Amino acid sequence: MTTITSLPTPPSRDDPTNFSERADGFLGALPTFVTETNALAGELNTASSAATTAATTATTQAGIATTKAGEAASSASSASTSAATATTQAGIATTKAGEAAASAAAAATFDPALYLSKADNLNSVASKSTARSNLGLAIGTDVQAYDADTAKTDVVQSYTAAQRGSVSALTDGATITSDFAVANNFSVTLGGNRTLANPTNLTAGQSGVIVITQDGTGSRTLAYGSYFKFSAGSVPSLTTTASAVDVLAYYVESSTRITARLIGDVK
Repeated sequence: MTTITSLPTPPSRDDPTNFSERADGFLGALPTFVTETNALAGELNTASSAATTAATTATTQAGIATTKAGEAASSASSASTSAATATTQAGIATTKAGEAAASAAAAATFDPALYLSKADNLNSVASKSTARSNLGLAIGTDVQAYDADTAKTDVVQSYTAAQRGSVSALTDGATITSDFAVANNFSVTLGGNRTLANPTNLTAGQSGVIVITQDGTGSRTLAYGSYFKFSAGSVPSLTTTASAVDVLAYYVESSTRITARLIGDVK
């Protein structure tokens, strides 16, 4: 009897790291699963036919046994022998009849329509959307929809349209702290003398600008956290004119070092 090979571990949205590998393995195992299932179905059908034949034979044998028992009763000399033989045959017939009934019951529960044919390449699936959901493959949630323009982070890219990042407005206060995981470019309007603290979430290679604007009063000063490094070690001063704009360009060298240059009085 054919043994059906167990399917590999199905993909799960709870395990995104192994999702693609498991999805490929699971789908790749389906053709073998279909072939083995169809083979088992054929074997069961053959067994069912054999069981039916055995049941018919057993019934005939039971009739023969009964006849022989009658004949044995008319012959006193052979009655004991014939009766014993008939009893044995009746027992065998009963056993075979029981086996045949069990096989027929098992065969009756098998429905080939519940299994997929290898030849139709899974086209017999009534709802492909439901099949994907049952496999945990919701497009747009667990599996990214196909898009020929999707950019990759580990290969060289040639862009045919402008790329830009949003400008994140910093909260003005005595100490201004930027989160470099939020954006590359920032802006802030100073309402008093401030300190631009060391940013959080620094990653080497990140660059951008911080646009610094004086409020309507002006004359606001800005001190810098220790991570900010300037040319010749000289910390620049802001343009103090009311509403003046300075631009601080930066490049993150490491988790504790930011090379920066102030472009003053941008008009």
